[in-house]
Amino acid sequence: MNIRDSVSFFLQAASIGIVAAFLLLRFRPEWFETDLKPVVEVQQAPAHQLQPTTGPVSYADAIEPAAKAVVNIYTAKLITHQRHPLLDDPLFRYFFGDRLQISPRQQLQTSLGSGVILSEQGYVLTNSHVIEGADEIQVLLQDGRTAEAEVVGVDDDTDLAVLRIELDNLPTVRIGSVKNLRVGDVALAIGNPYGVGQTVTLGIVSATGRNQLGINRYEDFIQTDAAINPGNSGGALINAWGELIGINTAIYSKSGGSQGIGFAVPAHQVSNVLKQIVEHGYVERGWLGIEAQDLSAALAETFGVEGTHGMLIAGVLQDGPADKAGIKPGDIIKSINGEPVDNALSAVSLIARLGPDKQIELEGVREGKRFRLSARSGRRPK
Repeated sequence: MNIRDSVSFFLQAASIGIVAAFLLLRFRPEWFETDLKPVVEVQQAPAHQLQPTTGPVSYADAIEPAAKAVVNIYTAKLITHQRHPLLDDPLFRYFFGDRLQISPRQQLQTSLGSGVILSEQGYVLTNSHVIEGADEIQVLLQDGRTAEAEVVGVDDDTDLAVLRIELDNLPTVRIGSVKNLRVGDVALAIGNPYGVGQTVTLGIVSATGRNQLGINRYEDFIQTDAAINPGNSGGALINAWGELIGINTAIYSKSGGSQGIGFAVPAHQVSNVLKQIVEHGYVERGWLGIEAQDLSAALAETFGVEGTHGMLIAGVLQDGPADKAGIKPGDIIKSINGEPVDNALSAVSLIARLGPDKQIELEGVREGKRFRLSARSGRRPK
């Protein structure tokens, strides 16, 4: 190929390229856009294979054995209405004499609640407010049997009461561990709301360790959104395996019905109260003889300590366990037996749970310096 032919071929190819480029720009301009559009990347979760016998399909296998141990509790007490004060007024009697002598009226007041059988010996746990002031207590089992219950003991500080019934072949519920209980775990409430009969409601654990609610002296509640209504008090809160994790005790409600905020006494506290009431007749708690308050930001700054974790010793009972150990007003306790102190209530509750005559290691700050003391707990006075 000579030079003329080469030039002619080149010009022909260039012309074709220009025409092709013009046509593409005319009909496919998006091919020549230079701005890059963002690309969204998301991760798709794999499909979960549900087994027919697991919780998400049915909790019947967990509920069936536990529900047999949950009882309905009916109480009755005789209320005496006294004479009206006007009947004893001298001026009133001057005009009417003895014509209006009215004897005191008596009225039978009834209430209902729930309970849980924890022992084959017939011990039933319920709330103390369920049986408060009752002259007669009747227990109705799921199988239809009834029995009159006697009160073994009451612990008002946790709003728990132990009853005993005399029946054979009693069903019981297993007590589960709440040590590893997590927010989001399944929770089922079993009880007798409004007296309609045994009812099961489903929810989750909304929170653990709830305190400073003003319900009990010692608070360590499990919070749940499982529906709890009047009549559920004293009933069981169980997990997905049918194990008892708490005794339903209170609700937060503006209407009197369930609003998704219920509280249960945790199982470890329940079993401790049962054991101590049966063995001693009352619950023994540890005591140091201190008056304590929370460590606010202002107090922390005043005493020169970092953070608000801890409790401030506001007072010490003379010759009490704390006084004998050398604890002084103004001390700030940061840990008890190696456990950090969050606030005064949790610290006092921890000391109470340890019981009397126990060695307690205290670490804190006094006048800006760290200190460590050992105290021996006493028995909390009634």
